[in-house]
Amino acid sequence: MYKLIYERDDQPFGKTWEEWTALWWQWVLAIPKDSNPGNDPDGKKLGMDQNDSNVIFLVGTYGGSAERNYDITADKAVLLPIINFTTCFIDEPDLKTEEDLEFRAKHDIDDIVEKNASINGLKLGDVEKYRVRSNVFNVTYPPNNIFGLTPGPTQAVSDGYWVFLKPLPPGKYDIHVDGSCSSGRTKVQVTWHLTVRK
Repeated sequence: MYKLIYERDDQPFGKTWEEWTALWWQWVLAIPKDSNPGNDPDGKKLGMDQNDSNVIFLVGTYGGSAERNYDITADKAVLLPIINFTTCFIDEPDLKTEEDLEFRAKHDIDDIVEKNASINGLKLGDVEKYRVRSNVFNVTYPPNNIFGLTPGPTQAVSDGYWVFLKPLPPGKYDIHVDGSCSSGRTKVQVTWHLTVRK
């Protein structure tokens, strides 16, 4: 399975994992709640604004479980979260500095006690090495955004565990992730059934 996954120090298409995960968040947070792929019941919300990218962004849930079916092409890499977190100055106005954002994100992900991923039933071991904390990035929340925050620009930081797949050969792939915090209040479980076509 590891031959399908980028190494942590790789720079897919000229960008670091930190840069790609920031782009993932910028993309998903800019999508209004009604059309956000994190609320996707049937797989119809994949691919929005992704047609020109070398990387497909898959989205888990904002809590809870989901099972989705997607068709993608074999020339696309795939970036997806196992479990992740972001915070920003709009969300937490008591945070005043970039260091405050970074500490807050780190603290949240340090509390994750379960984090698992598998592809076609083969479990990804040593998930710890796929932890990524982004640099501070700019984001603009739209009206009716997924977190119900005041619309507008702000700065954010993310932290979490990710899987970054190289372009997959044609075929069918079942990708499963799950994660939870120590209290169990934060818990995600997602299965993506990918059909990769030429």
